[in-house]
Amino acid sequence: MPAFRQVGEKQLPNPILYMAWCPKRDLIALANTTGELLLHRLANFHRVWSLPPNENTGKEITSLAWRPDGKVLAFSVGDTKQVVLCDAEKAEILHLFPVEYPASCMHWMEVQDDSSTLTSFSESEDESSRFLPKLPTLPKSTTSKIFSEEKSEEVTNLLGEVRLNILVVGGPSGFVELYAYGLYKIATLSGILGTCRSLGLSSDLKSLSVITEIRSTDDNPEIRYIQLDTGLLSSCLPELTKMARKFTHISTLLQYLRVSLTCMCEAWEEILMQMDLRLTKFVQEKNTSTQVQDEFLELLLWGHASPELQALLMNQLTVKGLKMLGQSIDSSYSSIQKLVISHLQSGSEALLYHLSEVKGMALWKQKFQPLGLDPSDIEDAIVAVGSFTLKASELLQVIDKSMKNFKAFFRWLYVAMLRMSEDHVPPELNKMTQKDLAFVADFLSEHFSANEELFDRKGKYFNVERVGQYLKDEDEDLVSPPNMDGNQWVTFVKQSTHLKDSPLLFPTYPQKSLHFVKRLMEASIDLCLQKPAAVIGDSVKQAVCLRLYTVPESSENTPRLFELPSLWNDKKAAMHYVVFCMPEISPSKIYILRRPTDPNRSVPNGLVALNLNTPLNSSIDDETPAPASVDYSYSCLDARFYDDETLTVVLRRLEDDENKMRVLAQLPLNSAMSWDEEFSWDLSLRLEQQTEGIPVQGVAWGNQSREMDNISAQFVAVNGIRKVACVLSANLRHVRVFEMDAEEEEDEEERADESQEMSSDQDRIEDTKTNESDAVEGGRVEDAQVSGQGPRDSLDDTAGSDTL
Repeated sequence: MPAFRQVGEKQLPNPILYMAWCPKRDLIALANTTGELLLHRLANFHRVWSLPPNENTGKEITSLAWRPDGKVLAFSVGDTKQVVLCDAEKAEILHLFPVEYPASCMHWMEVQDDSSTLTSFSESEDESSRFLPKLPTLPKSTTSKIFSEEKSEEVTNLLGEVRLNILVVGGPSGFVELYAYGLYKIATLSGILGTCRSLGLSSDLKSLSVITEIRSTDDNPEIRYIQLDTGLLSSCLPELTKMARKFTHISTLLQYLRVSLTCMCEAWEEILMQMDLRLTKFVQEKNTSTQVQDEFLELLLWGHASPELQALLMNQLTVKGLKMLGQSIDSSYSSIQKLVISHLQSGSEALLYHLSEVKGMALWKQKFQPLGLDPSDIEDAIVAVGSFTLKASELLQVIDKSMKNFKAFFRWLYVAMLRMSEDHVPPELNKMTQKDLAFVADFLSEHFSANEELFDRKGKYFNVERVGQYLKDEDEDLVSPPNMDGNQWVTFVKQSTHLKDSPLLFPTYPQKSLHFVKRLMEASIDLCLQKPAAVIGDSVKQAVCLRLYTVPESSENTPRLFELPSLWNDKKAAMHYVVFCMPEISPSKIYILRRPTDPNRSVPNGLVALNLNTPLNSSIDDETPAPASVDYSYSCLDARFYDDETLTVVLRRLEDDENKMRVLAQLPLNSAMSWDEEFSWDLSLRLEQQTEGIPVQGVAWGNQSREMDNISAQFVAVNGIRKVACVLSANLRHVRVFEMDAEEEEDEEERADESQEMSSDQDRIEDTKTNESDAVEGGRVEDAQVSGQGPRDSLDDTAGSDTL
């Protein structure tokens, strides 16, 4: 009876490029050649959701990584050079950030540290909720998709647990960056040669292992193992955690302010659109030499309009149109006002709070100076946020004045048009105070001005720039800056030589727009955010560089997506493991390189070769000795660590002439890892040039193997916690899923039926693909309750049966 119980199989319409098991749940993420991200459940391999490519993300997924708690999935996109964080529950994009190069590999790890200092830091972190109000929910924005419905607890949801987790991103030209909580960049590394193929940060933060591929013009690409000393991260772990959480809050607040401004601009565009529809057309159709402003003033002063103005008002604008215009503009102004008060000011206050705390941290130089916190830079950022807050308050005053003028003008014009049409004028509208008349006169002088500088560039003759000039994302000065002549505070500051240049007063930039001051603020904060990344990155030094082997030219056309070598972090023993094969040198051997995470330590038996020329049905633990003759020879196609003591491999039988016989096996590593024979490594040579002295250990998998029928198995992805494996065929379209701790219970007939069913399944793929695209809406597939076997989770169990 074969080992491992098959629980799912599927022929997929598009080739799979990447697959990654969720660390905590029975879910596997797949990325295909069309740029689509798929999430499947273990039970019968049912689809939970799919996330199609879009303009925000891109179409070329280049790597996948799960957050250690399994709630967030990160994927990198090559064509847009971005890393995207996706909510595993709802297939919603939570956050994305640009990277310099397309990421070729990613690793998301969680720090293993039981010290009480992190707990105390988390308790102090929560104090911000006692002093700061909850951020209001942002309205839905038509242009901004990210954070468009952000809630106040969104930051906490993204941060996850208090325990620090770090997303490591690697790419070409030695590009490696570290992101705390997947959001804030804490290190940019330099000095690494080649393209990163695989990487792993140790859970004790003492070292980072990187597999690189170095290409030269005169030789085949060379694979190297590099260990980098990241001791600063481990020695400053509590400080790093606190700084990362603070800066992550700050980064998210900046995004919150950006979206708030976007919503304000959209509300303003609504005002402009209404003006274009009605008043601008009205002004343009007046073809006499008399200016509209003069005719309105004549109507205001004498109470009667020229026949032409009366005709334009009654025919073009109409009483009903004027009423609708007034309501629309009033609504848009109110929306902008609310956004300034509830969003810009709340966000700015939260920014000032967190930056002030960071400044306090920076002044504790003994603890935080090694991480790159500079008090002067943070002070500059605080000043910039203060200037932004003042500019937002200035905009509020301008909005308030504009709203008064608008309301007075529309009320007056509404009454005048009612009189022209000889309709009844309500008594409450008939009264006009001197202040109301002043508001109307102000409105006419500002909005129907003959000054050409105030005209819109598109040739429109109605100036509504008083508020809009603050929302323009341009470097030009304000066309109509506010008049501060009567402001007693401004006069007092100008007359005081000490106050005028005092660092205690935030600069106001009276000639600049809100967008301009926002950019100054972002630049100052970015300087604070980026400096620690550079300082920490410079502290990381190369500890070990081992040249492994060259990649033969014959493999250039084979997929590099799952190709060995593979990295594994043993958290219990604080070890980095590297698994690789050298098929050109020794086709039937698997090599395991072992390095301690502490670069200053060394371990016995740092390198061992596993000999696959072992009888299929023998076992090291068997009492009977293994037969002298070897039944078959195997070569390894793919290998992944199942747990700290077991390696899951896909093997190919070398004696098979048609090259079709594949085996999925579990290799026990206890005996191999406990062998004490040492290998003397000449670092000036590649490992493939000195294979003679490598200790070789026989390995047998006993009944922990299964022949792969009707599938040309090539790659494997495993999850030892969930005890599952997913095998992918060489054509990247055929997958099989196994529970590794259970034996197959079905008999040969059932397996034959399953094979036949798979064939008919394949015939229906094209039809199903069409139906499937109709069934998917909003990146989600809603299906009936599935009844497959295997472990289940709370992740929307009713969602996701694939019809394939």
